Amino acid sequence: MDEATDPPAPSQLTAYVEDGDHEAALAALEQCERAAADQRQDALRALRGLANDQPGAFPAVLSGLVPFLADSERAVRLTTAKLFVAVADAEPAAVGAHSAPLVERLADDEEFYYVRARAAEALGYVARDEPEAVDTPTLLAELRVGLDFEEPEVVAKLSKALSCAALGRPRRLAHHAPALPDYLDDGDELVRYYLTTALVAVGCERPAALGDCRDALAARLDDENGYVRGRAAEALGLLARADNASVGLPEERVAELRDDEASFVAERARFADDAVTGRTDGDSAPDAVGTIEGVRAGTEAAVEDITTPDDEGTCSQCGHVLPEHGPPLCPRCGGPQ
Repeated sequence: MDEATDPPAPSQLTAYVEDGDHEAALAALEQCERAAADQRQDALRALRGLANDQPGAFPAVLSGLVPFLADSERAVRLTTAKLFVAVADAEPAAVGAHSAPLVERLADDEEFYYVRARAAEALGYVARDEPEAVDTPTLLAELRVGLDFEEPEVVAKLSKALSCAALGRPRRLAHHAPALPDYLDDGDELVRYYLTTALVAVGCERPAALGDCRDALAARLDDENGYVRGRAAEALGLLARADNASVGLPEERVAELRDDEASFVAERARFADDAVTGRTDGDSAPDAVGTIEGVRAGTEAAVEDITTPDDEGTCSQCGHVLPEHGPPLCPRCGGPQ
């Protein structure tokens, strides 16, 4: 790196972006590249805060932020990756145009695992809403293989990205579906929810691809989390409709879940039970059950409910249960504690 120089103050940099002065913002970011590490981090923190509130201000300046994804300081790389997550959720096409460096961060097995997690999350948002921008076998392979070898804290983000990719282009994930049952008993309920959601999305377009997932999905009908039980029932209903047979499906358990106290479960159990039995009378499931549109509409609320803190021993940002004497960063989202 060249000799450090003093860049504009973070407040000035954010003002350039907020005011739409893209030329000045890009010039300032170039100066930041040559600044001291703490100044780079201060600048990126300020920009990340703005991105959380005004992600639409960033598409024209993302090119100036790309170099910080490969910064020598991992704290800078992590803050930059989080910024890309915020922008990707609102402006997926803009981030999709700069997806290559995010894939590089995800694929770098020497990268700090929080950075890899955030890169996966950003790419997942792009895959959900602009799938053609990241429609490569490499991305799906990195996400799927990462479930085996990543740090436990990263798996939730990889699972989230896989569910996003499935919602964006279900058929592309179909050939990975037989590998996902191995992870449906993960200790993290959010991982189980995301992966069962991914399988439902695949089943909406390629239900036959769920054939090898039958037993693992049936086991999830007894999951302690209602959203996981519901998605498992929904996936089994799609499978039953595909092969028009109930062979291997837990008919009695599905029927019992029609009366589950959680409406999310009961609706999807009715969907599955009707598919297994051919029932046409009685209470039927809402039309949105078993559709991509329905999964998209319900996922955000489900995740919010799953991650809502219910005691003082959880992360204030994502709801992850924290160990009594844990690290200063949440192991799931990387947020300060």
